[in-house]
Amino acid sequence: MLNAGLGAWPARRAAMSPDRTALVFRGRATSYAELAERTARLADRLRAAGVRSGDRVAYLGQNHPAFVETMFATAMLGGIFVPVNFRLTAAEVDYVLEHCGACALVYAREHEAVVRAAVRVPAIRVVVAAQDHDGPAAADRADRDPQQAPDDALDDALDYERWLASGNPEPVDVPVGLDDPAFILYTSGTTGRPKGAVLTHGNLVWNCYNLLIGVDVAGDSVSLTAAPLFHVAALNQLLLPTFLKGGCSVLMPTWDVDACFDLVERYRVTWMFGVTAMFAGLTQSSRWAGADLGSVRCLMAGGAPVPRTLIEAYQERGLVFCQGYGLTETAPGATFLEAAESVRAVGSAGCAVFFTNVRCVRPDMADAAPGELGEVVIQGPNVTPGYWNDPDATAAAFSAGGWFHSGDIARVDEHGMFHIVDRVKDMYISGGENVYPAEVEAALFAHPAVAEAAVVGVPDEKWGEVGRAFVVPARGLDALPDPAHLRAFLAGRLAKYKIPVYFDFVDDLPRTASRKVQKGALRARSLGS
Repeated sequence: MLNAGLGAWPARRAAMSPDRTALVFRGRATSYAELAERTARLADRLRAAGVRSGDRVAYLGQNHPAFVETMFATAMLGGIFVPVNFRLTAAEVDYVLEHCGACALVYAREHEAVVRAAVRVPAIRVVVAAQDHDGPAAADRADRDPQQAPDDALDDALDYERWLASGNPEPVDVPVGLDDPAFILYTSGTTGRPKGAVLTHGNLVWNCYNLLIGVDVAGDSVSLTAAPLFHVAALNQLLLPTFLKGGCSVLMPTWDVDACFDLVERYRVTWMFGVTAMFAGLTQSSRWAGADLGSVRCLMAGGAPVPRTLIEAYQERGLVFCQGYGLTETAPGATFLEAAESVRAVGSAGCAVFFTNVRCVRPDMADAAPGELGEVVIQGPNVTPGYWNDPDATAAAFSAGGWFHSGDIARVDEHGMFHIVDRVKDMYISGGENVYPAEVEAALFAHPAVAEAAVVGVPDEKWGEVGRAFVVPARGLDALPDPAHLRAFLAGRLAKYKIPVYFDFVDDLPRTASRKVQKGALRARSLGS
């Protein structure tokens, strides 16, 4: 094959295991042979519409088989896949589409209003109906003209299923190298405009190698993709490694606690990725104690430091809970805590993954001493070559030797395990002392009356900045927690300057679509109150 990248994966996997189930979505199973054929048909349709090597194809929608098919079809043509955050406004979608120069957009019907309101919509538009790929809906439309869209679709948009069905099922093979761009993934954009991190086919392959060395993924693995696929962890740490091994990926459109329990039991899920809020939601459910989790071999967490007490709640159920660390720019795996170390080193993010170098450094790039705080820098074949159309941001992110600067603060213990402390930008200074909110949040999480917490620094005339904690109370409480009681609880766990001065009790926390807390929104709320 001329294509050495992701575009060759569907045909290769179909040749090895055609009858294995590749995807399950809303009860419908898709085999590897079927997925390879659908991908080839879609690639043919995109090529006929004018998509060529190097062109950008965007996808806007929740987790769905069409996301996977569009990704592989784009790669088959040598194009660059751009998954778009489905919670963005029309103006934000506009920015992404304009910045990456997308020539085609595949989008879910439920996001039609956003697409209609956008200004820079690509000429090639394909709409995925809500019931597409589920069976009857596609069959009902089979006798219609494949070039026409339903009456209520965006003007001039093509219907995904009918358009795909008219494509040639023979795989397209164009030259693609491992150094060629595969994805442009836009950062969360919680501060300023999001940057488009470029990931090459080689970045993705090496990340899969690193993951498969750290996790015992087998051909009979069943992964639950519950986090959004436009987020690097769900896509590259779960879906792609599962595909590479010939396992089954169960796709959840969006996160839902009860649906997660149901799918784990129904499909005997063996592993899944989640962030703190997702895993906390499961433990806080009334179904937690009686849930059948016997099939689960490994749980992976990332995105932000996970409170030790939450990890221990899973370990008490006899489950392997592995925390990792990475960024969009590192495809994303940088460190990982393997199962064998997950109890002894609970709470750490493990050590550097196999084919990647990770250091904790001082400002002069000298290695920090064990226990000393420093910035995490990463070097390796999984690290982005840079940001799309942004040479200044690319230059600022790297130092001599190809070390990517994460902007994250960590300490390395005497065993070489990384403990991620917080983002540099989230740190605040109170009375001349650095305060890392993640440490305070973890301490608050240990209180039984606290379901979730987020801490930000706010201005203070005496101390410069002090902490303000936004607390989501645990369910079933007769009254809100007493701030004085929470301060007393923290007094035995944190230095006095780290204890928040203010406590706000809220129903929920503002989050990005990847479930990270939007600290900027909380700071703005603090300044406005």
